[in-house]
Amino acid sequence: METVIIGSGLGGITLAEELHKLMPERSIRVLTQETHGYYARPMLSHGFTRDDIEEKIILKSFDTLRALGIEIDAGCTVTAIDREKRQLLLLDHGQERLLSYELLILAPGSEAFVPPPFQTLGSQLRFVNSLDDLIGLRRLREQALAADVTPSWGVIGGGLIGCEIASDMARAGDAVTLIHPLPKLMERQLEDEDATLLAQVLLEQGITLRLEETVKTIRGTEGAMNIALQEEILGPFTGIVLATGFKPRIGLAQSAGLKTDRGILVDEWLRTSDPSIFAIGDAAECANGQIYAYVLPVRQQASWLARYIVGQEAKPWSPPDFKPRAKVHGFTATLPYKN
Repeated sequence: METVIIGSGLGGITLAEELHKLMPERSIRVLTQETHGYYARPMLSHGFTRDDIEEKIILKSFDTLRALGIEIDAGCTVTAIDREKRQLLLLDHGQERLLSYELLILAPGSEAFVPPPFQTLGSQLRFVNSLDDLIGLRRLREQALAADVTPSWGVIGGGLIGCEIASDMARAGDAVTLIHPLPKLMERQLEDEDATLLAQVLLEQGITLRLEETVKTIRGTEGAMNIALQEEILGPFTGIVLATGFKPRIGLAQSAGLKTDRGILVDEWLRTSDPSIFAIGDAAECANGQIYAYVLPVRQQASWLARYIVGQEAKPWSPPDFKPRAKVHGFTATLPYKN
């Protein structure tokens, strides 16, 4: 029996490392679908201006973590949780197997949110939610360059991630059109003055902004995609990137009968409705109703939970005072961020 962590993102790996430091004799196993290693997900939206991104984004290889004494099952999918038996059903390289746990921590992260109008488009859309996503986009870009064509992108969504991606693509020399349904970019984070400044910065980078526009449909094949607005057809684009937000991965928890809402519901001790299962990161909906998807709170959740598990923490977890920051080339907000 051992402590099992599902997910190898910031929350999962930080928890595994901190727990191992505090109690080296404890058996810790991380289950992950990833095969590349532990990487810096925030760097994904800056993966077009750096030729070495596929190597530099890796913070630690899985072999490095194994050498520390942490078991890593890579390329592994957890398909079911049997809470009564405290067992997991795994699909590991095509083979099913069972794994018992004493304590289970869910840190599955989030996936791209696809609005209903786009859900039937399938492979016509690209995302920047994983290293595999980024590698796919970079290969598509290389194909265009090999054909002596300037890569061109349609980015749908003018939130934080969409603006970062668009800016990095433009900095790499690509043609970019950014489409947003609202009159202001990053309306959740920026005051009006800074939203205007951000738009100016992106325009100066050569990005075409289409604000207050609704995408009607997407047509074409990869390498020659078109976006149909209400009264105009845009393109052709090398590819279309959907950046309309993320949603917590809660399917496994739901199928196990754990309480969920927007995320996996946890109390002030990050415990789910099952006392032997905890959840952290951007899949966990905390007691205050918030989901924390940024580096600082996720890292603090993981460190706090490690201390709590070994009996070194007597106070509930409380979120840090923080505000997200956009990492758009050439942009610095002049006013405090909203949230």
